[in-house]
Amino acid sequence: MRPVLVLLVSAAWALTGAQYYYQGLMDYLENRLLAIEDRMQFWHEQSRRYHAEVQDFKKLTAETVDGLRSEHGALLKDLEGAALRVNRVEREMDHVESQTSPRACAVAADRVVEQGVWGPEERRGGEEEDDGWEELPSRVSDCVEIISAIRSVKILKRVGGPKGMWTRDPRSSRVYLLNGTSGDVVYQFNSVRDLSRSPGVTGGRPIRLPFAWSGAGGAVYNGYLYYIKQEADADVQVVKYDLLSGSVTDIAMFPAEGRAAVYNLNPETVADLAVDDEGLWLLYADGEPNIHLAKMDPATLDIEEIWDTRCPRENAEAAFVVCGTVYVVYNTRLASRSRVECVFDVNGVAVSEEAPLLYFPRRYGAHASLKYNPEEKQLYGWDDGYQIIYRLTMKRKLLV
Repeated sequence: MRPVLVLLVSAAWALTGAQYYYQGLMDYLENRLLAIEDRMQFWHEQSRRYHAEVQDFKKLTAETVDGLRSEHGALLKDLEGAALRVNRVEREMDHVESQTSPRACAVAADRVVEQGVWGPEERRGGEEEDDGWEELPSRVSDCVEIISAIRSVKILKRVGGPKGMWTRDPRSSRVYLLNGTSGDVVYQFNSVRDLSRSPGVTGGRPIRLPFAWSGAGGAVYNGYLYYIKQEADADVQVVKYDLLSGSVTDIAMFPAEGRAAVYNLNPETVADLAVDDEGLWLLYADGEPNIHLAKMDPATLDIEEIWDTRCPRENAEAAFVVCGTVYVVYNTRLASRSRVECVFDVNGVAVSEEAPLLYFPRRYGAHASLKYNPEEKQLYGWDDGYQIIYRLTMKRKLLV
């Protein structure tokens, strides 16, 4: 009986200890839950405060953005107004320069007498009347026009890289584009309008050449592409390519020694082919500081005659030929306004007193190429990737 009593007392004591233990555990858990609730309440308060601050910041940011947009619109209007005023001033400067411009350095012996603008009516009348002109068999060119001013400029579009060449065949409406300063693909467009409507150079018909072209000195004349071929450790050559049959018809050796650039500001162009009323010309450097000019037979690529224009290559960016007269365009290292500062007439009739200093309208950068079209009497220019057309005003010249 006594052992049973001891067992019951022990069991009761163990049960009482377990109750105390569980009670303590419950008290501990309750305190932890209360602490967690306090922390969660604190987090809720912090979240509400952060949310309110974010809303205030968002509102302030929206007000600031609205203010910036308003200021941006006002600034944009001011810039557009300034651009209009600058364009107006440039047009006025171009007009003043065309009326009272200084004279370019012209290399010649005789004089040019200005007879005013030779318009279409005067040209038609000139076919019936003599006008006192006397044909000189010793002259290289029978053309009687010289540039008096740049009448207008049209920015067609921007395709290709910063440098390249584009021109129109004087005997057709087709336009040809050579993108860059080297490559073997020429893009053909049916007209200037087709080029303006195309998404880029890929909109034209690609013509792959058998030899790569070098520089921006190519020219198109009577269905043929004339371009410069230059390879490493090889002579520089002039290539004649038939655009209709897609074959090379002739190749001529470069007439100069060395590979000096013809224009100091465009070192990739070692020679520049030009077309005018009298045919095909080649501008190149002969290891001297001046630009040389060669008259070429477009059929055989034979050199007919060579001149030292005495126009310096330094700071020259491009040149073109009109009626046997070379116009060299100059600029600066930091692109400024392009201008004709040197004129050379193969017939010896242009002089400094009669050759105007022509300024090109300020646009984007410097010309990589300028190609004259004798049928349209306008220049096709490549300026920092922009294709530009310059329409020229001509005047007639008279020998005295």
